Amino acid sequence: MSSDTEDKVELLENASEIMEDLADKLKKLYKYRDLFFENHPVELALQKHACVDVKKEALVKKFESYDVDVQIPFPLRAQFLYMKGRCYNISNKYDARAMQCLSKAVKLNPHLVDAWNELGECYLKNMNMKEAKASFEGALKHERNRLSLRCLAIILRQECGDLKQSEISSAMTKSVELAKEAVAQDIKDGISWSVLGNTYLCQYFLIAQDPATLKLCMSAYKQAWSDPVAKGQPDLHFNKGVALKYSECYGEALQMFDQSCRLDPGWQPPADERAELVRYLTEATKLVHTRGKLKAKRISNMVQTIDKKMLGDYATDSDGARKDVLLELVDIDKLQEGSNEGKVILGRVVGSIHNKNSVPFTFAIIDKSLKCVCVSVYNWANGRGVIIGDVVAVPEPLLSSHAMDSRLAKYEFQSIRVNNPLVLLVNGKRVNRNQYASTRVTSTYEVN
Repeated sequence: MSSDTEDKVELLENASEIMEDLADKLKKLYKYRDLFFENHPVELALQKHACVDVKKEALVKKFESYDVDVQIPFPLRAQFLYMKGRCYNISNKYDARAMQCLSKAVKLNPHLVDAWNELGECYLKNMNMKEAKASFEGALKHERNRLSLRCLAIILRQECGDLKQSEISSAMTKSVELAKEAVAQDIKDGISWSVLGNTYLCQYFLIAQDPATLKLCMSAYKQAWSDPVAKGQPDLHFNKGVALKYSECYGEALQMFDQSCRLDPGWQPPADERAELVRYLTEATKLVHTRGKLKAKRISNMVQTIDKKMLGDYATDSDGARKDVLLELVDIDKLQEGSNEGKVILGRVVGSIHNKNSVPFTFAIIDKSLKCVCVSVYNWANGRGVIIGDVVAVPEPLLSSHAMDSRLAKYEFQSIRVNNPLVLLVNGKRVNRNQYASTRVTSTYEVN
């Protein structure tokens, strides 16, 4: 409808003032939601969505009190519909009314970047990735902006689930580039930092379980933490917990999962991760302290038959060509906390732990000192590993102690982290290259 055919009697003469007032109320509504835990105790987490919905519906009534096709001047209609759609879209669930308003807004004004982005968010809530991607790309045609960039980074990560392994690397590289560009748009935006951290976390699982990638991930989360909006999101705590878990900072990981549960009691993934990690840590403690529940006589026979010949390439009397990696054989109880350069240990497997997603593959070894420790191996292809009785040589072991006694968990054990299974010798033989592979985790750690 053109301005010439509008009913001049019905047009709001103070439409601009009304729009400004609605925009201010909408801004306050989003601030109320985003900073809820800055102004309310976490004990009100269960009521958060209901509280937001009450305020949302009050503002919806104000928007709905105006007939956009009659009362709002034509030049302002796209903006009005965008704001109305954004009001509907504040809920965490899909609202068809938001889709209707936002679709009209972008038709009326294809250059309205905010409307394209909000429409993309709406499609995401409705799990329509194809249309969401088209919406964010439509926004970028008019302006490079952080919301479009970071949402496209998320969509690219999710698309990796349908790609071949050979195609994933380039997709993840593109996702990282988009997330970095989003951060560069506003380095104080914690949500963009959080998305970048999640991108690195996905890269860790989909490309290679490299500790350096986890460090980049944790660095991004640290930046996100300084933004109260991002810090109040349960998904930031959850994803940071995942990163801490695979950094083997178990106590901090449990605290992150627990806080995520408190911030959103109805969200199941953090509760599942917390329970799974507690189970893993309990099993690790039990495995080490009971030495796999093997009888003393069997353990005695196992350790007495450990042969130095099983050191293979790492043996001091090796005639092989790898003289550059000669290491000193030491007992497990002589290891120091942290790195043990120039050392190698040789022990027999007494048991293993079933771990969700098989990351890491964890087993326990014991040697003649009768000291038992867990060994967590990353990048070991699913279905591979060792069995009870195998002799395993671990060069330059990285030893860590883990202990906690609180309402969240009770555990105490030591473990050795191995990032590359190819450095291990199993029964005197080096692990085959076909046993090296990043394990693709099926559960999702995505956030908006």
